[in-house]
Amino acid sequence: MKKFDTDYKLLKDMYQDGYFPDFLVDKIRDLVQNVIAFLETGERDLEKIQEKFDCMTLAINDLQEEFEENDSELETAARESIGETVAYILQWFEIDIGPEDAIRERDW
Repeated sequence: MKKFDTDYKLLKDMYQDGYFPDFLVDKIRDLVQNVIAFLETGERDLEKIQEKFDCMTLAINDLQEEFEENDSELETAARESIGETVAYILQWFEIDIGPEDAIRERDW
């Protein structure tokens, strides 16, 4: 079973941008890491993998209000950072799902 690239910094651009509170980016990172842990089990069923990404994305959707309460929002820079992270994960694990499909449930 393949382990994720420990040198890759998840959501790097969001952490570097002071507009996004680190404690909220940490919540997104934790959701992403749950998907990574699932993929590290060796799961190859695309439906199950998509379901995991859908759950992650819906949970990120639920954080929008908390971002707004902290004078931030999930906007273009966040979308790009999350998208880049998801694309890297898909490539690393050689999953045949496009990044936009993986986060298809997003409303940000």
